[in-house]
Amino acid sequence: MSDLAGVDAQGRLGLWIRAARPRTLSLSVAPILVGVAHAHAAFGRLAWTPVLAATLSALAIQIATNLANDAADGARGLDGPRRLGPQRMTGSGLMSADEVRRGAIVATLLAVGSGLVAVAFGGLPILLIGVASIIAAWAYSNGPRPISATPLGELFVVAYFGVAAVCGIEWLAAGRVSPIAVLLGVAIGLPAAAVLTVNNHRDRVEDARNGRRTLAILVGARGAIVLYAGELLGAVALAAAAIATPPAAAAIALLVVPAVVAARRLAALPIGRELNGRLGATAGFQLLLAAAIAVVYLGGLA
Repeated sequence: MSDLAGVDAQGRLGLWIRAARPRTLSLSVAPILVGVAHAHAAFGRLAWTPVLAATLSALAIQIATNLANDAADGARGLDGPRRLGPQRMTGSGLMSADEVRRGAIVATLLAVGSGLVAVAFGGLPILLIGVASIIAAWAYSNGPRPISATPLGELFVVAYFGVAAVCGIEWLAAGRVSPIAVLLGVAIGLPAAAVLTVNNHRDRVEDARNGRRTLAILVGARGAIVLYAGELLGAVALAAAAIATPPAAAAIALLVVPAVVAARRLAALPIGRELNGRLGATAGFQLLLAAAIAVVYLGGLA
């Protein structure tokens, strides 16, 4: 059966949903949950309209990033039959690069539309965060030197899926930003970076063949495992330090256990498709950490 016949059988909507990578979207939700919870606890304020608008914009930007990545890598021939990761629409021939790129543009326009609502409430700081996020979304996979091909990917993830998201939401929710929000942003951004570390660890052979120099390649296979463990354990340590109140911080520190388990499981797996399961598990760890932080703050424990 040809790829086009497969498209008819699955339906166009199903292909677009797969292209958007819905299992990764919790990476945008987790920092928003943390920002809302801390804003409510620190300032006793919560403006829902701009927060919801920013949430929609963040999700649309992430979808745009995913679609732009699919189109760019597929057009370069980087997502061919040897790919170990989940199937990509352009690389598998199910959709054309131009079609997927148009989808990324639509998602970007949706992000701009909802983002303008947030800007109306949050002003210049939110505008700057939004513009920078959209530029990063397209620069991640496009241009002469895509971010995804460099060792800077994890740094950008922490910056945008962590610090910018938490601080931006806190600004929208309460009109102020506490220094603690920056620390929480780094904490919740580190597991998101760990998702990228797993992805690049899995793809190290093909990426090196294609001239990429991701951080996972630079530090080596063993170094990538250590990096991954450091990202998860560092996230727990920073979150506990940010909360500071001894009983609540101790409760957050208990997440060291699933962090160690996750690192050991990654270390036990060879390079191959089995690593795909670690992507979802790592995103799940980030959501667990975000939920624990939110419970602590919303429950008045810190």
